[in-house]
Amino acid sequence: MQKDQLFTRRRMLLAGIAALGAAGTAGAIVAGGEETTRTAAAPVAGPQARQALKPSAFRLQPLTGYGPPRTAPRRLKVRDEPVLRVSGRGRRMVLTFDDGPNPEYTPRILDTLAKYGVRAMFFVCGECVVENRELLARMADEGHVVGNHTWTHPLLTELGRGEIRSEMESTSDAIEDAYGERPQWFRAPYGAWNRAAFQLGARMGMEPMAWTVDTTDWMEPGTRTIVDRVESGAAPGVVVLSHDAGGDRSQTVRAIREWLPYLIDSGYHLTVPPRRA
Repeated sequence: MQKDQLFTRRRMLLAGIAALGAAGTAGAIVAGGEETTRTAAAPVAGPQARQALKPSAFRLQPLTGYGPPRTAPRRLKVRDEPVLRVSGRGRRMVLTFDDGPNPEYTPRILDTLAKYGVRAMFFVCGECVVENRELLARMADEGHVVGNHTWTHPLLTELGRGEIRSEMESTSDAIEDAYGERPQWFRAPYGAWNRAAFQLGARMGMEPMAWTVDTTDWMEPGTRTIVDRVESGAAPGVVVLSHDAGGDRSQTVRAIREWLPYLIDSGYHLTVPPRRA
């Protein structure tokens, strides 16, 4: 599927699935019972990025995987719902960005995060990773956490179990080659989860993460609206959803330059989950 067609389909699907995210929030769970979010230790720096494979190595068979993982992932408990909040003392929040990396918008977001010394989570799509591996290397160098957001951003509830596995495994392989480490977090496109996604993610050593505050920047509502949604939704444990790809993200880039210093001045500590051993 061509990227412009994919983006159009995403926009149409998102409009129909918005209610699903709200329903998921009603059943929120706090990530306080697992080792990944219970510890109050400061997150460690990102891993050393490895030499990436040649682009052709991915494009020939984008959804087949590349053999067994270099390091066997630790299997996790299968959840029934994704993590929507993070626990811990103080005014902690997590910033997340979906659908990238994008060569135009992701570097500008990374520049802003670096300016304020903030680390964030980036849930990336495999098809974007292979074209922008240097951006994952930068994320690793600057201590950001990279999560799995599937290869082509499909609606998982419309796929069979084998197709979901291929989307997830191939993306984890691409992340490991570019970032230097297999992802420990997974986010379902559109926030549309099913049992297979929870089971496969746990088998691959990935916890499922959703969000608490949706900026709805994918709708391009205006910079001021995005800023207001983040600032009004700010609270301890909140996970903020924004996008660094999937369309014109100029409003997102401008908005983060406003709401990020506001959160810091308000006493919030913008952090990432600590890496599991």
